[in-house]
Amino acid sequence: MKFEFPLQKGKWIKRYKRFMVDLALPNGEELTVHSANTGSMKNCFVEGGEAWFWDSQNEKRKYPHSLELTETSSGHVACINTSRPNYLVAEAIENGTVKELQDYQVLKTEVKYGDENSRIDILLSGGEKNIYVEVKNTTLLEKTSNGQPDEIGNTDEGVGYFPDSVSERASKHLRELIRMVELGHRGVIFFCVNHTGIKQVKPADHIDTVYGQLLRQAKGAGVEILAYASHIDNNEIYLHQALPVVL
Repeated sequence: MKFEFPLQKGKWIKRYKRFMVDLALPNGEELTVHSANTGSMKNCFVEGGEAWFWDSQNEKRKYPHSLELTETSSGHVACINTSRPNYLVAEAIENGTVKELQDYQVLKTEVKYGDENSRIDILLSGGEKNIYVEVKNTTLLEKTSNGQPDEIGNTDEGVGYFPDSVSERASKHLRELIRMVELGHRGVIFFCVNHTGIKQVKPADHIDTVYGQLLRQAKGAGVEILAYASHIDNNEIYLHQALPVVL
């Protein structure tokens, strides 16, 4: 996926009100940009680090500029625009990059399903079975020892974790997928790794113990677990490589 608007570069000043980030521009001016990511963004930015944004050219928006990429605390690059992962995974399925998910005829997004009032990110139908794909944006890189984080920046193992904060919603999605498998469908958790330093994915037991336990339970129940890394540069972003998931 090529970026619709050219990326511009600034330096990180501060984040506030969940959606707002102030950047310092090369000409010395400051600019407030909108961030679609309302999560913790743990280890995804550093004060004074590089940040890339684009101008929507939409005069109706109060903040027409949107944050796209950040320099992380480990010196890598992360895509923190949470509107991207579902599109990236759908694109990679449609162009054949994701070999595991090719038995389908119709791809739909945001379809209501389940017992807990959920919407599945991607529904693949028309094949031998319906395939329910739940996409998880994965950008937390850190090294842990005995289940606890080491000092920030010590990330030489390339381990990415999900979630980056306690998430009942993520656990709910696992329960829904287990139910879909019980009903005879395929259920898939798809970790969309939008961080250039992550080489493998693990459940963040040190952050959300319940999610880690439930992810292992889901695998035992037949839910499939996939992870793919994104290629990220100033012009485009796309999924290109499967990564191991270690439980």
